[in-house]
Amino acid sequence: MNDHNATLRVEDLSISLHTRGQNVNIVDRISFIVPEGKVVGLVGESGSGKSMTALAIMQLLPKSASLAGGCIALNGDDLTRYREHDMQKVRGRDIALIFQSSKTALNPLMTVGSQIARVYRRRFGHSRREAWASAVDMLDRVGISRAQQRAKHFPHQFSGGMAQRVMIALAVACKAKLLIADEPTTGLDVTTEAQILDLLEELRRAEGSSLLLITHNLGLAAAHCDYIAVMHAGHIVEFGPVREVFHNPTHPYTQGLLSSVARPDRALLHGTTLTGRAPDPLSLPRVGCRFIHRCPARMPQCAQPVPLATVGPEHTSYCHLYEDMV
Repeated sequence: MNDHNATLRVEDLSISLHTRGQNVNIVDRISFIVPEGKVVGLVGESGSGKSMTALAIMQLLPKSASLAGGCIALNGDDLTRYREHDMQKVRGRDIALIFQSSKTALNPLMTVGSQIARVYRRRFGHSRREAWASAVDMLDRVGISRAQQRAKHFPHQFSGGMAQRVMIALAVACKAKLLIADEPTTGLDVTTEAQILDLLEELRRAEGSSLLLITHNLGLAAAHCDYIAVMHAGHIVEFGPVREVFHNPTHPYTQGLLSSVARPDRALLHGTTLTGRAPDPLSLPRVGCRFIHRCPARMPQCAQPVPLATVGPEHTSYCHLYEDMV
């Protein structure tokens, strides 16, 4: 995939976290792209750095964390060079973030209609009446019945699934070119989860947006993504078209993740069950593969810097097993 066709290009991004008196790169020199109009899944275990990556893209890192290097290019512009005043214009207009917990992300003191109407007033200069009408229409589009009445309700009056629909309405109303959905179906039942993802995909296609879907659910990634980036302990270990990665996983960590998923074609995965726990950020090796202590295929050279290997069309893997393909 040519980089100039990318809505988002993340290159050599590192995020440092100050914890227990130390500075630790919890995200270390990761690179991936979100092609224009496509869906990229960022998958991995809890604590691998997925959500921190999303916050870095939005320039909303907590005070204990900071960018330690790299480039975050949105439509060719490096956001790491933007000041907060400039980023305030980017958020909502160019990038919209759908949080894990809609109940905490929505303003409890404003009706949902007012929150969405505010987007239309600030983003498009609508009058109060126009903005309210647009907000009601958007609530209707995301499947909230009696939208005119429900627009006057507060977030606590909505179920988890309905509140998540409101969050999607807020994000899509911005007409942002890039949507970031951080575990958007956490805490929802399986049926509601499927409905939310289908809705998000329908609206994304209608607006022509790109989507970065952050999830630990490999089934969701397989069903909704065009590309997948596999993250382990702050490294992206494999990236490629979702069908290629799922049917031909090359990194032992990806193989381990997929081996835990019940699939009719499981024999094709050549996987091995993951053992042990995700490593403590303070005990990560400074060089070499961060999966070394859990990897059944580890070799002496795994303690050395890991090369990026091209293992197929648009399919890359960070693993010494493929050094001859560098």
